[in-house]
Order: sequence, then structure tokens, then C-alpha cells
Amino acid sequence: MTAAEAAHVAGPQPAPGATPPRTPLTARAAAELLGTALLVTVVIGSGIQATELTKDVGVQLLANSIATVFGLGVLIVLLGPVSGAHFNPVVTLAEWWTARRGGDGVTAREVAVYVPAQIVGAIAGAILADAMFGEPLVKWSTHDRSAGHLLLGEVVATAGLILLIFGLARTDRLRYAPVAVASYIGAAYWFTSSTSFANPAVTIGRAFSDTFAGIAPGSVLGFVGAQLVGGVVGLSLVAVIFVPAVVPARSAD
Repeated sequence: MTAAEAAHVAGPQPAPGATPPRTPLTARAAAELLGTALLVTVVIGSGIQATELTKDVGVQLLANSIATVFGLGVLIVLLGPVSGAHFNPVVTLAEWWTARRGGDGVTAREVAVYVPAQIVGAIAGAILADAMFGEPLVKWSTHDRSAGHLLLGEVVATAGLILLIFGLARTDRLRYAPVAVASYIGAAYWFTSSTSFANPAVTIGRAFSDTFAGIAPGSVLGFVGAQLVGGVVGLSLVAVIFVPAVVPARSAD
């Protein structure tokens, strides 16, 4: 292919120094819906598969966490260039907050589109996972997760996630996000008491499946509240830790 042909296929390019055009909002919303759906499908589907293959709860959690690490990493690589691969209302709200305070982020209009897309995607992902394994398409989970120590686990898990994502952004290392975010979630499966949902949309979706990865509807509100608190804590830590470097003024000779 000649250079001229390549330019024709790629379409018109922005002038040097110009801001490149953003992906249309409909495409970004579709990416958020699809990404969240596939993430929940991975979480629930791997949980069902694990329980069918072994009765050892530790092995079940190991299989569930490994599948989630690889699935999340792939989804961030694939859809990150389109929508930023939030797949998480707390991340979207944190992006909006930083934009309000003069940073890069999403607008209120984008929040109003992203968050419903993420929730719808999470519910669709749960239904898809149940369908693939012959489970009832919608069966409310009976897995109670309302204990206080589990809510603390969600605060810790979500705060760490926000600290990681925005810390990478502040230090211009977001290129490492697919590996870093997936690795953090995989680790948080094991070091948090709640197994690190850290995501309101995923929490809502997991209520629709009465399987290994489910959460009882009565526990959802507490988890979402803890995740929002974790988001605030995470942003506060970012503000304290990742402050702009101060260049000392040079004295006049």
C-alpha cells in the first residue's frame, strides 16, 4: 500500500499541533456497555465454571481471580482507546470531578451516558453468563454480603483502585493501566475481605445471578455506598500524594 492509499484509508488527519477529534459519544457509550458486560460475564462465568470443576473454595476463588485479571486486561487494551475503559461508575464520577477542578476528565453529559450504559451492560453480562451455563437467566442472588468488615473491604478496594488509576494519570504512565489495573484487581480479590467488587455497576449486575460471584440485592446498597466512599478516599490520597513538583526559583546573580 502506498502512502497515498494509506492516507485515504485512514481518513483526514488533524493538522500538526491540533487536538485530534474525539470518538463519537455513541461509540464511547457502546464501548462502556460492551466492556462492562463482558467484564461481568468473565466474573460470573468463571465463577460458575470453577464451582462446577471443584468444591475447594480456595481453588474456586483462584480460578475466578485469574480469569478476571486476564479478561479485564484484554478489555482495557481493546476498548481503552475508544472510551477510556472505565467500566465503573466510580471511575467515571472521579473523572468528572477532576475535570470540574481543572483536570482532564468527562463532562456531566458524558457521565449521564456512561453510567447507565455501564449498569445496563453489567446486567446484560450477568444474564449472558447465566445463559451460557444453563442457569436461570435472572435469579436474585442469596449471597449475603452485608457485614461491616466486608464494607470496609470495599472502601479499601475502591480507594486503592482510584489511587492507582489517577496516580498513573498524574505521573503520565497510563500506558501501564491494562497490566496495573488488572493486577491490582487480581491481588485485591485476595487481600480484601469483600473480594474487591470495587464497582457499583458490577455490583448491581452480580445481584442478578445466584451463583458463586453473586451478591444478595439487600447487600447492594451498602456495597455501592462503601465504593463511593472509597472513591472519595482514593481521590483525597491522589491530591495529597501526587502534587505537582515545585521548581525552585533561581536567585538573581
